[in-house]
Amino acid sequence: MKKTIKSPVEQRSATPAPSVPGLIHPIIIYPFRQPNDLSNLEELYRLVAKLDGSPRTYAKPVTVMARKTYFSVENDASFQRFRKDVVAKHSNILDAWCVDTCQMWYSGLGAAFERGGPQDVYWLIPGDFNYGTPGGREVLSRLHDLPEIILELNQDFCIGEIATDHAHSKHLIDTYGTLALLYTWFPKEAQEIRQFTERPRSEFFAIRHGFLGEVLRQRWFAYEQTMVTLLHAVFGGRRISRFLVGQICDLPSDGESFAAASAQVERTERVLKTLWRERHEKEPSWSTQFRALEMQSDHVRRAALTVLQNLLS
Repeated sequence: MKKTIKSPVEQRSATPAPSVPGLIHPIIIYPFRQPNDLSNLEELYRLVAKLDGSPRTYAKPVTVMARKTYFSVENDASFQRFRKDVVAKHSNILDAWCVDTCQMWYSGLGAAFERGGPQDVYWLIPGDFNYGTPGGREVLSRLHDLPEIILELNQDFCIGEIATDHAHSKHLIDTYGTLALLYTWFPKEAQEIRQFTERPRSEFFAIRHGFLGEVLRQRWFAYEQTMVTLLHAVFGGRRISRFLVGQICDLPSDGESFAAASAQVERTERVLKTLWRERHEKEPSWSTQFRALEMQSDHVRRAALTVLQNLLS
């Protein structure tokens, strides 16, 4: 099965992998909200058990679990059994107090990075997807291609892109909100990112040790960190690839409400404004340029929210 679709930039940047490949570090992000139905997690941890049984290829998997999640269900016997008999059996649990999932990524990736080596690859696996469905199981069966692309093609960052129709809330948010704002604040970089993905907020990705170290030392955002990582990749001329994850939905799978979509657009704008200011604040006329971009961004955000309200309400 073909692992990736390469753009012209990808074809130029792909180079042979080193003769001695590194380990792959799986980092599982346990759902921030404990699901009532464990079937999707059970399917995911069947994969984790297989990874745990291949120590020559994979480092011991790490599961990041938010303490807020734990204390919300600590008296639930089924949760405690699953944590002990499944999660802890096949992975090292990293308990952490986190604002949101992107901070869970920071904790898990940072902990794995400290144990890793220069040829290693770090593979983020989100836990809140419908892995128990036929489509979800199919995605799990080939999800290992995501980090393998980095090893085989000697890439720095590989983003996984899920398949959605044009009416899905994720597609609408990214089209009218994320990408439009990216083109406003970082137009040149946005053009390059668009060659690789239409999902710059994807929760599926793998990253090489050297680039991860660079990103960990930058400001880490509690939201929209994938988009920020893509921007750092473009800023630094890093090698980027794409992996088509397939048809899979995050949970709950009935799409985003307008309220949730508007919050995502608003925080995307805040992140981009902060990042732009950090990169330009030492320039003499940065504040004048910032105000002009801020006015443009305000129009883009308002237009995006109008469209999303019409489509999602």
